[in-house]
Amino acid sequence: MKRLQWPSWMPIDPYILLLLGTVGLAALLPARGAGADVASGASTAAIAFLFFLYGARLSTREALDGLKHWRLHATVLACTFVVFPLLGLAARGLEPVFLTHDLYTGLLFLTLVPSTIQSSIAFTSIARGNVPAAICAGSFSSLAGIVVTPLLAAVLLGNSGGGFSADSLVKIVLQLLVPFLAGQLLRRWIGGFITRHKKVLGYVDRGSILLVVYTAFSEGMVQGIWHQVSAVRLAGLLLVEALLLAVMLALTWYGGKALGFGRGDRIAIQFAGSKKSLASGLPMASVLFGAHASLAVLPLMLFHQMQLMVCAVIAKRRARDPEAIEAAGEAGEAGDARTGRPVTDRNPGAGPRTAVGTARRSD
Repeated sequence: MKRLQWPSWMPIDPYILLLLGTVGLAALLPARGAGADVASGASTAAIAFLFFLYGARLSTREALDGLKHWRLHATVLACTFVVFPLLGLAARGLEPVFLTHDLYTGLLFLTLVPSTIQSSIAFTSIARGNVPAAICAGSFSSLAGIVVTPLLAAVLLGNSGGGFSADSLVKIVLQLLVPFLAGQLLRRWIGGFITRHKKVLGYVDRGSILLVVYTAFSEGMVQGIWHQVSAVRLAGLLLVEALLLAVMLALTWYGGKALGFGRGDRIAIQFAGSKKSLASGLPMASVLFGAHASLAVLPLMLFHQMQLMVCAVIAKRRARDPEAIEAAGEAGEAGDARTGRPVTDRNPGAGPRTAVGTARRSD
């Protein structure tokens, strides 16, 4: 029997549907009283375990090797933690006409979140870009985000996050950084096990995030903050996010050219420098915003789906660039030195649907 697969004609990430279903469950059956305490404790444990797995997966050797391409990684980090936040601050003028204060706070938090790993690699591969650079850039961004994101939030958000304080920084360190470092220290002994069971642990990843979403939105329902959002405000948020994504895609592509990067590096910069990680952002928001986390993560959830769909189309078009076709042809004529057979592209027919399917992960 064939494995059940998500319909290829449907561009919506099924994990986003699960997230939306979790939001609906929290709206109908929010955790209250003792149930809320249990959900909160389980969510805290899930966050810690999630970042423990991140630390155990990151190869220290690959990270050190990636430092050789430091200009590219510095460019991606600058896009993620400098350019994005500056655009977020510029969007403050849209409040309160297009965005409420809470939605703008969520939008600003979105600009502070680190980049993705899995989807950046997938789209870079499909577009025939520099895949090793995308791997290292996404990993460095996620690692830096554990420290940089809460520090930026402390400076730019202040108390607007609904309870953000120095205690939040301590919680970030204890819940995110300490488990991550523990995973790195134990990677020597558990790295092989994680590699062999990465598919199962991937479900643990996504299940943990669903639990975080349920807890956050349950608190939001109990507090009654969802009554503050209207359909018009949501439409305004989508419009602002579409403009934000378009600006970042253009800046990373043409900015990479201005800095003298080659085509493969520019592709890695574009896909790693224009994305935001749902997997990293949700746990951080639950720590930083508390009961207000539901509205804070809404812009990130919408942006996550938008970036997958748009970048899937771009990756397909990049693969069809004359320069990419010429490079692939030269590789095929060169052949394999050991077997004498031509080298073929591993994913020659990858299109937007393949790209979205490959990038369907919790990041």
